[in-house]
Amino acid sequence: MSSYTQKDYEQFCDEVWEHNRLYFQENRPRISDDEYDRLLKKVEHIEKLHPEWVSQTSPTQRIGEKPFEGFKEVTHDAPMLSLEKAFTKDDVENFCNRMKKLLETKTIAYCAELKMDGLAISCHFKNGRYVRAVTRGDGKVGSDVTQNMKTLQNFPLRLFGDDIPDEFEVRGEVFIPKKAFERMNEERQVEGLPLWANPRNAAAGSLKLLDPKEVAKRIDLSCVFYGIPHYTKQFKHQYALEEYLSMIGLPTVETFLKQSKMHAIEPVVKLHTPQEILEFAENVQKNRELLPFAIDGIVIKLDDLEAYDRIGTTGKHPRGAIALKFSAEQAWTKMKDIVIQVGRTGVITPVAELEPVNLAGSTISRATLHNFDELKRKDFRVGDVVCIEKGGDVIPKVVACDPEKRNKSSHPYEIPKVCPSCHTKLIKDPEEVALRCPNKEGCFDQILHRLIHFASKNGLDIEHLGVKVMEALVKKGFVKRFSDIFSLTKEQVEKLEGFKEKSTNNLLKSIEDAKKTTLSRFIMALGIRYIGVQTAELLANKAQNLKSLESFTEDQLLSIEGVGNKVAHSVYEYFHDPKELEEINRLVKNGLVIETKKVAHNVDHPFYGKTIVLTGTLESMGRTKAKELIQELGGHPSESVSKNTDFVVVGTEAGSKLEKAKKFGVKILDEKEFLQIMQQ
Repeated sequence: MSSYTQKDYEQFCDEVWEHNRLYFQENRPRISDDEYDRLLKKVEHIEKLHPEWVSQTSPTQRIGEKPFEGFKEVTHDAPMLSLEKAFTKDDVENFCNRMKKLLETKTIAYCAELKMDGLAISCHFKNGRYVRAVTRGDGKVGSDVTQNMKTLQNFPLRLFGDDIPDEFEVRGEVFIPKKAFERMNEERQVEGLPLWANPRNAAAGSLKLLDPKEVAKRIDLSCVFYGIPHYTKQFKHQYALEEYLSMIGLPTVETFLKQSKMHAIEPVVKLHTPQEILEFAENVQKNRELLPFAIDGIVIKLDDLEAYDRIGTTGKHPRGAIALKFSAEQAWTKMKDIVIQVGRTGVITPVAELEPVNLAGSTISRATLHNFDELKRKDFRVGDVVCIEKGGDVIPKVVACDPEKRNKSSHPYEIPKVCPSCHTKLIKDPEEVALRCPNKEGCFDQILHRLIHFASKNGLDIEHLGVKVMEALVKKGFVKRFSDIFSLTKEQVEKLEGFKEKSTNNLLKSIEDAKKTTLSRFIMALGIRYIGVQTAELLANKAQNLKSLESFTEDQLLSIEGVGNKVAHSVYEYFHDPKELEEINRLVKNGLVIETKKVAHNVDHPFYGKTIVLTGTLESMGRTKAKELIQELGGHPSESVSKNTDFVVVGTEAGSKLEKAKKFGVKILDEKEFLQIMQQ
């Protein structure tokens, strides 16, 4: 019998609900996913021993989170059940043995696939056309996010093929790729907002925005599909189902990986034994950091969909599938110091300096502590032995410390009152988590990071002008503002350590090349608060030129689809600040030229009004440049091939889009033909 009392059991239940609330409602998880899963397992174990203790409010009596507030609730035609979790070799073997008993056979085929760490979604199509999307919610009732789902760029609103059921429901996952997740958190840090704990929370937080226009700004949301709720004779095998979904135009994990040119992992495999499953899991875990999205394990399903449907469910889980969960990669090390970072907008962030430790294939010596509220709540101290993990396998973060190993002479960290860079008194906006330094003009770190951002890849992309070179230029007093970069002389650059004739000429040429830029790049480079890459594009497309942007009123800015109150106010203030306008004038005097996008007037051009898809690598230009040229000629670049596609331009290492083009009878152009038509 269990050594736990009923009081212990009820306390464990309360802990699970509290962690649910922190994770799903507040985006503030206090424990890792592993710790949460083990806590829930403990509750399940006690309930098996004491079924008389189980109440309707036990956390095991529901499947997932509540439907999003503010959205219409929809009852699922078939419940979206969660999967039973496995953690060990024994768990996998027990699952396979259960399947043999239930199906009364010794030979069973399993389909194993990557377990995406995203938000489960059910999408409905009628006669091949998209009609509705519903989140999993509590498994029985979800939230209607039909309009928001339309904003995902890789989600098709029409399916193509002759064998699509009239009423078709497909299930999948909405997620945020790792690079987009990093970028979102960088922008949130600049804005003084709490960082997303992981890509799953970020995806859910984006999709549940009430205003589809706001969701549209998160265009890095993606989706993949992998299942249907009911077996029919049309769909016999899970392994073949994903190929079918891809053929009718739905994105799958396999197609997403092909587009990312990721070949280290087979996303879907057919296996027969526990040993084969464990070998596949080991290979996935070894290469998971190479994936463009976060995963937290693999899913093992019966490949025979009729058998999967026949053995049914336990009420909480389907019997024919199990999720083998990976441990979040963690490491313990010593926190040598807590240093303060001052960002380009004045946000003050605590960062842990660590004794170097290997984690997920890389050596980690620094990790974020997010903000001072978090640091104080968890009572992290210099000298602590701390646990670090990669949030969503991306951002190293400190998640816990071991107070038992703490030096008795240690003391709580004192939150700074003045900026470590310029010693100005820090301020805190009541609506923000972050502390800020208000000394925009005189704070060395703010000046340096604004300049670094100006020259970065998302800014003017000035080659050879990296962080160390910029820091040296600022320390020498050669660069204090953006326009100083464009007036640098050869004599000044040669005074930098390590700069000879060739390196000096390379830097000066890169600066000269950067003087010609686009309006969207220039807006992004300025570092205006709340402006990211996509918002910069929206503003540039609406304004067309700098003078027009400078003249916009707040109301005009708000009328731009995708621009909210904070962005409109920030942009308006920036372009009505005499100091900022004076600096923009200096940049123009020093040679800045903002190129205006050409608008095609030749309606007779072969590309005018046509939908064109690029696949593979073009030798003569990058894909971004090719898309810009297509737009200048009045064409419409697209990411997916359909019957409505007019041309597919094929470069080297073309992917599955080429095969689709052949299937649909779309006109295929090689690079030479593409360039010839462009010049007509």
